[in-house]
Amino acid sequence: QVQLVESGGGLVQAGGSLRVSCAASGRTFSSYAMGWFRQAPGKDREFVAAINWRSGYTKYSDSVKGRFTISRDNAKNTVFLQMNSLKPEDTAVYYCAAGDVSGNYYYTPYRRYEYGYWGQGTQVTVSS
Repeated sequence: QVQLVESGGGLVQAGGSLRVSCAASGRTFSSYAMGWFRQAPGKDREFVAAINWRSGYTKYSDSVKGRFTISRDNAKNTVFLQMNSLKPEDTAVYYCAAGDVSGNYYYTPYRRYEYGYWGQGTQVTVSS
């Protein structure tokens, strides 16, 4: 059974940094892509970043490009989202997700329906 467990959220001042982690278990993820999404109160869940587990190819939303970095640790089956220069509008629950991209080692999905597994989320709050 696939499990995704996020950690590392918290409260940070605007301009600060935070790193959230996603520990994945239950299967081999080499044919998967891992993504981060976020959902602010009253808003839809939106794509933040994704990484193809096999190739390391990444994709970012325009709103976080240049400030956030997604990475993975193959040995620990863990995906990270390093968030720098945080803004109050980055405040949201951040969700980790896993999606099967079998055979396409350069694809980094960004649509919610492309991900079949989700974590429970971790709150990130950026104060102004």
